[in-house]
Amino acid sequence: MSNRLETISPIDGTTYVTRDYATPEQIAEALQRAKAARQIWKQTPVAERIAVCSRMVDAFTSKKDRIAEEISWMMGRPIRYAAGEVAGFAERAHHMINIAEEALSPTTLPETSGFQRSIIREPLGVVFVIAPWNYPYLTSVNAIVPAILAGNTVLLKHSAQTPLCAERIHESFAQAGLPEGVFQYLHLSHEHTEGVIKAPEVRHVCFTGSVAGGAMVQHAAAGRFIGTGLELGGKDPAYVRADADLDHAVETTVDGAFFNSGQSCCGIERIYVHEDLHDRFVEKAVTLVKQYQLGRSDDPVTTLGPMVRAKAADFVRGQIDEAVQQGAIAHIDPTEFSMDQQGSPYMAPQVLTEVNHNMRVMTEESFGPVVGIQKVSSDEEAVFLMNDSEYGLTASVFSTDIEAATRLGEQVDTGTFFVNRCDYLDPALAWTGVKNSGCGCTLSHLGFDHLTRPKSFHIKTST
Repeated sequence: MSNRLETISPIDGTTYVTRDYATPEQIAEALQRAKAARQIWKQTPVAERIAVCSRMVDAFTSKKDRIAEEISWMMGRPIRYAAGEVAGFAERAHHMINIAEEALSPTTLPETSGFQRSIIREPLGVVFVIAPWNYPYLTSVNAIVPAILAGNTVLLKHSAQTPLCAERIHESFAQAGLPEGVFQYLHLSHEHTEGVIKAPEVRHVCFTGSVAGGAMVQHAAAGRFIGTGLELGGKDPAYVRADADLDHAVETTVDGAFFNSGQSCCGIERIYVHEDLHDRFVEKAVTLVKQYQLGRSDDPVTTLGPMVRAKAADFVRGQIDEAVQQGAIAHIDPTEFSMDQQGSPYMAPQVLTEVNHNMRVMTEESFGPVVGIQKVSSDEEAVFLMNDSEYGLTASVFSTDIEAATRLGEQVDTGTFFVNRCDYLDPALAWTGVKNSGCGCTLSHLGFDHLTRPKSFHIKTST
């Protein structure tokens, strides 16, 4: 195995970044620095931690244009959208900063005769964050900022596809005056990533990625009695009820399915439409999808960029071809998108109908620009199909009857339930999943609970 990381840009197949992987000696030194820094950072007042994180966000957002260009070249996000990730990073960071003091404050219980009782939140120690390439800043900020606010130190391992993201966050913390060792990054091989999880200095792991990757994390951490927060795959459904605002449902679900070329764990991958609206929904959806502009990510007119690599695009093409062989109808002619080419990361969007759950495209995570639309005759059928999945990250219902839609949400196995929207992460709400979508929680005040441990004080004040 090469000891150098190489990032191939999906835009043109050229090498965009090269970096040396960390050596065992560098890894050991980083772990020791993180362990040593935690003693000082733990004792730093929360108000000071908040001030440092606020300055970090300011420093980070000042690099917006540079960061957007790098995202575009590293993973293929159209440049017209790439800066939105900087805004999202700031939104989530600011929310956790704003609630940190209250969320981390001690819980004081009513005094009983001769006793004082309280519960404080103790930082866990060294938190190891393993971040993916598809939303490289939006996924990593969910863990990094609250971990540091809580008094932990952080080691970040970013995807080999987006290594510059780790470096930009580190630069921003350095500009903000964060003490040395509190936040570090390492470019790591898979083997050394597993080794860091097993390192005794690490007391918690936050991982975003595949189900197989999550299984590796839990296996490596087994027997160490440390926490693991796992955000894994998704096959997120949307249900369009007969009473839905049709135009709004079409516009929202199509965007949820095709933004970022469908490379979103909480993107819409399957849509169930009541038979009363089905045909009109499909007609409008196909018309809208045909308006996408497939092209180079650095072209301002592009609205659908390349997938991260040709292998990923060919996987989705295989799902589509198999579904069509099984009776699905493909509504988009790929030849209408001039850059679409077999064996290339440039892939035309696709809308499939006459689909069912015997097809992989409706049950297996696609992570690409394809969506299946299935006709249903009732709420009960829709809920059954929504739950007929090994995943459970988000789910959406579109309806003008909010009470009825909410009742459906109580029946759906999911971490986040939306009504009349999708594919959005509100930092005030807990971000979590069920089944193979993972375990643990980030963001909201509950996110701090997973990055701290409770410590009780029971003090007898008189004898």
